[in-house]
Amino acid sequence: MAESATVIPPRYLRTPEAARFLGLSGRTLEKHRTYGTGPAFKKLGGRVVYALADLQAWANLGTKMSTAESDAVLPAKRHQQQAAVGGLATHR
Repeated sequence: MAESATVIPPRYLRTPEAARFLGLSGRTLEKHRTYGTGPAFKKLGGRVVYALADLQAWANLGTKMSTAESDAVLPAKRHQQQAAVGGLATHR
């Protein structure tokens, strides 16, 4: 008898749940989404949802071994290269 592997579908969290998972406020997560500095998200109908794997991957970008390392997770604000029209400017 062959064993059937039970595949667990990815779990999606709405913004408030995702923010709690990351230890952020919902508003901060919304700002990250607006500025393109946050975790990957999906739009299902009109709803924004986050996959647990995407939240964990984004949080892992902040892993550091020293305070001298540069920040991979940017603050939730507009950054110079995103400030240009359409966010297509290159950073020099």
